[in-house]
Amino acid sequence: MLKYDVIIIGKGPAGLSAALYTARANLRTLIIGKNDSALRKAAKIENYFGFSNAVSGEFLLDEAEKQVLKVGTEIVDDEVVSIEKVDIFRVITSKKKYEGATVLIATGQTQKRLKIKNLEKYEGNGISYCTTCDGYFYNNLKIGVLGNKDYAIHEALELESFTKNITIFTNGKELDIGDNNLNEISRFRINTKSVTEVSGADFLQRIYFSDGTSEELDGLFIANESASSTDFARKLGVITEGNSIVIDKDQQTNLEGLFAAGDCTGGLKQVSTSVGSGALAGRKMIEFIRDLGKK
Repeated sequence: MLKYDVIIIGKGPAGLSAALYTARANLRTLIIGKNDSALRKAAKIENYFGFSNAVSGEFLLDEAEKQVLKVGTEIVDDEVVSIEKVDIFRVITSKKKYEGATVLIATGQTQKRLKIKNLEKYEGNGISYCTTCDGYFYNNLKIGVLGNKDYAIHEALELESFTKNITIFTNGKELDIGDNNLNEISRFRINTKSVTEVSGADFLQRIYFSDGTSEELDGLFIANESASSTDFARKLGVITEGNSIVIDKDQQTNLEGLFAAGDCTGGLKQVSTSVGSGALAGRKMIEFIRDLGKK
């Protein structure tokens, strides 16, 4: 397992800004992420400090990547599916596992909402977003995992300790998973139909599809697309408010050694604030590592 001082999840302005500080402090720093920052979609940015002419978000991110690589940061293009904390942090991706003394979540804030009727109605009553939190309640019951990527496979594997009756619902999409998970698919039933509705009485009882069919279901775990910042937070017992991770004045969460920066912490969604929060997080992670060395 590869070991680092600092692991940063997310290749947006907050994560890259933090890496610039930690790598310059000679801490072995790893950034893991995909090129899916919302900033890449910005064709013109006209209010960022230091640029008299408009620049694109893609330009800013590409230049920032060159900058952090120059000071020794490692960057891996991969999807993080889980973060675990024992004595140190373990970050699991679709391809490998990494260990870090401290971790920064800088994954932005997801805006995607699933268009499934009654989904919100049954949240907490059969609809769950956290296998670690709620898997226990479904011992030997029929459950589903909604998603088509590595994150969904990872969640299904976690649920196997509670029940073997697991279906992965891809919601009309093709499975899009890494080679590491290809051998795991046979462990689960796969349903590729588009999901339109869930129903029940006080608790979820049935799931409906676009072709008019339906089936009984005791629980449905949402693992759509890639894991979000709040998905990671829930599993680690980190405090959240809505879709935002709660942090202190040092950008640290209530879990020692776990920091967060950028849009995933709420507040003003601007490049400048993300860069600033990433810089602060980077400085405080340096202090955290140095304090560890004194213990």
